[in-house]
Amino acid sequence: MTVQTIPAAPLVLLRIRLRKPAVEVTAPEKRKLTYEEFLAWADEDTLAEWVDGEVIVTSPASRQHQETSNFLNILLSFYASAHKLGRVLLPPFQVKLGPDLPGREPDLLFVAREHLERLKETHLDGPADLAVEIVSPESRERDRGAKFYEYETAGVGEYWLIDPQRRQAEFYQLGEDGFYHPVSSDAEGVYHSAILPGFWLRVDWLWQDPLPTPVETLRLLTEILGDSPESETVRAFLAQA
Repeated sequence: MTVQTIPAAPLVLLRIRLRKPAVEVTAPEKRKLTYEEFLAWADEDTLAEWVDGEVIVTSPASRQHQETSNFLNILLSFYASAHKLGRVLLPPFQVKLGPDLPGREPDLLFVAREHLERLKETHLDGPADLAVEIVSPESRERDRGAKFYEYETAGVGEYWLIDPQRRQAEFYQLGEDGFYHPVSSDAEGVYHSAILPGFWLRVDWLWQDPLPTPVETLRLLTEILGDSPESETVRAFLAQA
Protein backbone atom coordinates (compact mmCIF):
# COMPACT_ATOMS: atom_id res chain seq x y z
CA MET A 1 0.00 0.00 0.00
CA THR A 2 1.18 3.56 -0.71
CA VAL A 3 1.51 5.83 2.29
CA GLN A 4 1.22 9.59 2.55
CA THR A 5 2.42 11.48 5.59
CA ILE A 6 0.28 14.47 6.61
CA PRO A 7 1.69 17.14 9.27
CA ALA A 8 -19.76 -15.88 20.96
CA ALA A 9 -20.92 -19.23 19.29
CA PRO A 10 -18.28 -21.73 18.09
CA LEU A 11 -18.80 -20.41 14.57
CA VAL A 12 -18.33 -16.68 14.10
CA LEU A 13 -19.84 -14.50 11.42
CA LEU A 14 -17.59 -14.48 8.40
CA ARG A 15 -16.20 -11.01 7.75
CA ILE A 16 -14.91 -10.35 4.25
CA ARG A 17 -13.14 -7.08 3.69
CA LEU A 18 -14.94 -5.14 0.98
CA ARG A 19 -13.64 -1.76 -0.02
CA LYS A 20 -16.29 0.97 -0.02
CA PRO A 21 -16.33 3.56 -2.81
CA ALA A 22 -13.63 6.16 -2.36
CA VAL A 23 -14.58 8.99 -0.06
CA GLU A 24 -12.89 12.31 0.41
CA VAL A 25 -10.64 12.43 3.46
CA THR A 26 -9.92 15.90 4.76
CA ALA A 27 -6.39 16.18 6.08
CA PRO A 28 -5.95 17.43 9.61
CA GLU A 29 -4.40 20.84 10.00
CA LYS A 30 -0.65 20.93 9.59
CA ARG A 31 0.42 20.48 13.16
CA LYS A 32 1.22 17.52 15.33
CA LEU A 33 -1.86 15.84 16.76
CA THR A 34 -2.29 14.08 20.06
CA TYR A 35 -3.49 10.51 19.76
CA GLU A 36 -6.90 11.58 21.09
CA GLU A 37 -7.13 14.26 18.38
CA PHE A 38 -6.16 11.68 15.78
CA LEU A 39 -8.94 9.32 16.92
CA ALA A 40 -11.45 12.17 16.80
CA TRP A 41 -10.34 13.06 13.25
CA ALA A 42 -10.26 9.54 11.78
CA ASP A 43 -13.60 7.93 10.97
CA GLU A 44 -14.28 4.20 10.71
CA ASP A 45 -13.43 4.13 6.99
CA THR A 46 -10.06 5.88 7.35
CA LEU A 47 -6.95 3.75 6.85
CA ALA A 48 -4.32 5.68 8.77
CA GLU A 49 -1.68 5.38 11.47
CA TRP A 50 -0.39 7.82 14.08
CA VAL A 51 3.36 8.17 14.50
CA ASP A 52 4.92 10.85 16.71
CA GLY A 53 2.01 13.22 16.17
CA GLU A 54 1.90 12.77 12.39
CA VAL A 55 -0.87 11.07 10.43
CA ILE A 56 0.16 8.46 7.86
CA VAL A 57 -2.67 7.71 5.43
CA THR A 58 -2.48 4.46 3.46
CA SER A 59 -4.08 3.72 0.11
CA PRO A 60 -6.46 0.77 -0.53
CA ALA A 61 -4.77 -2.63 -0.60
CA SER A 62 -4.29 -4.78 -3.69
CA ARG A 63 -6.58 -7.71 -4.53
CA GLN A 64 -3.83 -10.18 -3.57
CA HIS A 65 -3.39 -8.42 -0.24
CA GLN A 66 -7.13 -8.48 0.45
CA GLU A 67 -7.53 -12.14 -0.45
CA THR A 68 -4.60 -13.17 1.74
CA SER A 69 -6.07 -11.18 4.60
CA ASN A 70 -9.50 -12.77 4.12
CA PHE A 71 -8.01 -16.27 4.05
CA LEU A 72 -6.10 -15.79 7.31
CA ASN A 73 -9.08 -14.05 8.90
CA ILE A 74 -11.36 -17.03 8.27
CA LEU A 75 -8.86 -19.54 9.66
CA LEU A 76 -7.92 -17.51 12.73
CA SER A 77 -11.39 -16.14 13.54
CA PHE A 78 -13.11 -19.51 13.41
CA TYR A 79 -10.30 -21.22 15.33
CA ALA A 80 -10.18 -18.57 18.05
CA SER A 81 -13.97 -18.62 18.36
CA ALA A 82 -14.20 -22.43 18.45
CA HIS A 83 -11.72 -22.57 21.34
CA LYS A 84 -12.90 -19.34 23.00
CA LEU A 85 -9.37 -17.95 22.81
CA GLY A 86 -10.12 -14.29 22.06
CA ARG A 87 -10.95 -11.93 19.19
CA VAL A 88 -9.54 -11.43 15.69
CA LEU A 89 -9.86 -7.97 14.14
CA LEU A 90 -9.17 -6.41 10.74
CA PRO A 91 -8.47 -2.80 9.76
CA PRO A 92 -9.48 -0.16 9.96
CA PHE A 93 -8.87 -0.66 13.68
CA GLN A 94 -6.20 1.14 15.64
CA VAL A 95 -3.68 -0.37 18.07
CA LYS A 96 -2.12 2.14 20.49
CA LEU A 97 0.94 0.08 21.27
CA GLY A 98 1.91 1.94 24.43
CA PRO A 99 2.07 5.39 26.06
CA ASP A 100 5.22 6.36 24.16
CA LEU A 101 4.63 4.23 21.07
CA PRO A 102 2.72 4.86 17.82
CA GLY A 103 -0.84 3.97 16.92
CA ARG A 104 -0.55 1.31 14.23
CA GLU A 105 -3.09 -0.58 12.15
CA PRO A 106 -1.96 -4.18 11.53
CA ASP A 107 -3.45 -6.07 8.61
CA LEU A 108 -4.81 -8.56 11.13
CA LEU A 109 -4.58 -8.78 14.89
CA PHE A 110 -5.56 -11.21 17.63
CA VAL A 111 -6.37 -10.26 21.22
CA ALA A 112 -6.32 -13.10 23.74
CA ARG A 113 -9.28 -13.60 26.09
CA GLU A 114 -7.25 -12.51 29.10
CA HIS A 115 -6.49 -9.17 27.42
CA LEU A 116 -9.95 -8.30 26.07
CA GLU A 117 -10.21 -5.41 28.52
CA ARG A 118 -7.77 -3.60 26.21
CA LEU A 119 -10.44 -3.45 23.51
CA LYS A 120 -12.05 -0.01 23.40
CA GLU A 121 -14.71 1.27 21.04
CA THR A 122 -12.23 2.99 18.73
CA HIS A 123 -8.93 1.19 19.35
CA LEU A 124 -6.94 -1.43 21.21
CA ASP A 125 -5.33 0.22 24.23
CA GLY A 126 -2.12 -1.78 24.44
CA PRO A 127 -0.37 -4.43 22.38
CA ALA A 128 -2.12 -7.18 20.47
CA ASP A 129 -1.10 -10.75 21.24
CA LEU A 130 -0.56 -11.45 17.53
CA ALA A 131 0.01 -8.96 14.71
CA VAL A 132 0.08 -9.90 11.03
CA GLU A 133 1.41 -7.65 8.28
CA ILE A 134 0.91 -8.60 4.62
CA VAL A 135 3.95 -7.15 2.92
CA SER A 136 3.80 -5.11 -0.28
CA PRO A 137 6.78 -3.64 -2.15
CA GLU A 138 6.00 -0.25 -0.64
CA SER A 139 5.63 -1.51 2.94
CA ARG A 140 8.61 -3.90 3.11
CA GLU A 141 10.99 -1.50 4.79
CA ARG A 142 8.38 -0.28 7.28
CA ASP A 143 7.04 -3.74 8.16
CA ARG A 144 10.53 -5.19 8.71
CA GLY A 145 11.91 -2.03 10.24
CA ALA A 146 9.91 0.42 12.35
CA LYS A 147 6.93 -1.85 12.95
CA PHE A 148 9.11 -4.84 13.85
CA TYR A 149 10.83 -2.93 16.64
CA GLU A 150 7.65 -1.17 17.79
CA TYR A 151 5.75 -4.45 18.11
CA GLU A 152 8.71 -6.02 19.88
CA THR A 153 9.05 -3.12 22.32
CA ALA A 154 5.30 -3.08 23.00
CA GLY A 155 5.25 -6.79 23.82
CA VAL A 156 3.25 -8.16 20.87
CA GLY A 157 3.73 -11.87 21.52
CA GLU A 158 3.84 -13.04 17.93
CA TYR A 159 4.52 -11.22 14.66
CA TRP A 160 3.88 -12.68 11.22
CA LEU A 161 5.27 -11.14 8.04
CA ILE A 162 3.55 -12.55 4.95
CA ASP A 163 5.02 -11.56 1.58
CA PRO A 164 2.82 -12.99 -1.22
CA GLN A 165 4.97 -11.60 -4.06
CA ARG A 166 8.13 -13.28 -2.78
CA ARG A 167 6.20 -16.27 -1.41
CA GLN A 168 7.98 -15.74 1.85
CA ALA A 169 6.55 -16.05 5.36
CA GLU A 170 8.46 -15.02 8.48
CA PHE A 171 7.24 -15.85 11.98
CA TYR A 172 8.61 -14.25 15.13
CA GLN A 173 7.84 -15.11 18.75
CA LEU A 174 8.71 -12.87 21.68
CA GLY A 175 11.22 -14.48 24.03
CA GLU A 176 11.58 -14.07 27.77
CA ASP A 177 14.45 -11.69 26.99
CA GLY A 178 11.97 -9.28 25.36
CA PHE A 179 13.33 -9.82 21.83
CA TYR A 180 11.78 -11.45 18.79
CA HIS A 181 13.18 -14.78 17.74
CA PRO A 182 12.49 -16.26 14.28
CA VAL A 183 10.60 -19.56 14.31
CA SER A 184 10.76 -21.74 11.22
CA SER A 185 8.11 -24.07 9.91
CA ASP A 186 8.78 -27.76 10.48
CA ALA A 187 10.04 -30.31 7.97
CA GLU A 188 6.53 -30.58 6.49
CA GLY A 189 6.25 -26.82 5.99
CA VAL A 190 3.92 -26.30 8.94
CA TYR A 191 4.18 -23.37 11.36
CA HIS A 192 2.92 -23.88 14.93
CA SER A 193 1.69 -20.82 16.82
CA ALA A 194 2.61 -20.23 20.45
CA ILE A 195 -0.07 -17.58 21.04
CA LEU A 196 -2.97 -19.69 19.72
CA PRO A 197 -2.51 -23.12 21.36
CA GLY A 198 -2.89 -25.94 18.89
CA PHE A 199 -3.14 -23.71 15.84
CA TRP A 200 -0.93 -24.57 12.88
CA LEU A 201 -0.62 -23.23 9.35
CA ARG A 202 0.70 -25.02 6.29
CA VAL A 203 2.69 -22.21 4.69
CA ASP A 204 2.11 -23.43 1.13
CA TRP A 205 -1.59 -22.68 1.57
CA LEU A 206 -0.69 -18.99 1.37
CA TRP A 207 0.77 -19.24 -2.14
CA GLN A 208 -2.15 -20.95 -3.89
CA ASP A 209 -3.52 -19.10 -6.91
CA PRO A 210 -6.33 -18.60 -6.53
CA LEU A 211 -6.47 -18.80 -2.77
CA PRO A 212 -9.09 -21.13 -1.27
CA THR A 213 -12.68 -19.91 -1.25
CA PRO A 214 -14.33 -19.37 2.17
CA VAL A 215 -15.92 -22.84 2.01
CA GLU A 216 -12.60 -24.44 1.00
CA THR A 217 -10.89 -22.55 3.81
CA LEU A 218 -13.34 -24.01 6.34
CA ARG A 219 -12.47 -27.48 5.06
CA LEU A 220 -8.82 -26.70 5.74
CA LEU A 221 -9.85 -25.56 9.20
CA THR A 222 -11.24 -29.02 9.94
CA GLU A 223 -7.72 -30.36 9.32
CA ILE A 224 -6.34 -27.95 11.90
CA LEU A 225 -9.09 -28.79 14.41
CA GLY A 226 -8.54 -32.52 13.93
CA ASP A 227 -10.86 -35.02 15.61
CA SER A 228 -12.56 -32.62 17.97
CA PRO A 229 -16.14 -31.54 18.72
CA GLU A 230 -15.31 -28.17 17.16
CA SER A 231 -14.28 -29.88 13.92
CA GLU A 232 -17.58 -31.78 13.86
CA THR A 233 -19.42 -28.47 14.27
CA VAL A 234 -17.63 -27.03 11.25
CA ARG A 235 -18.32 -30.18 9.23
CA ALA A 236 -22.01 -29.94 10.09
CA PHE A 237 -22.00 -26.30 8.97
CA LEU A 238 -20.32 -27.22 5.69
CA ALA A 239 -22.84 -29.99 5.05
CA GLN A 240 -25.57 -27.34 5.06
CA ALA A 241 -23.61 -24.80 2.99
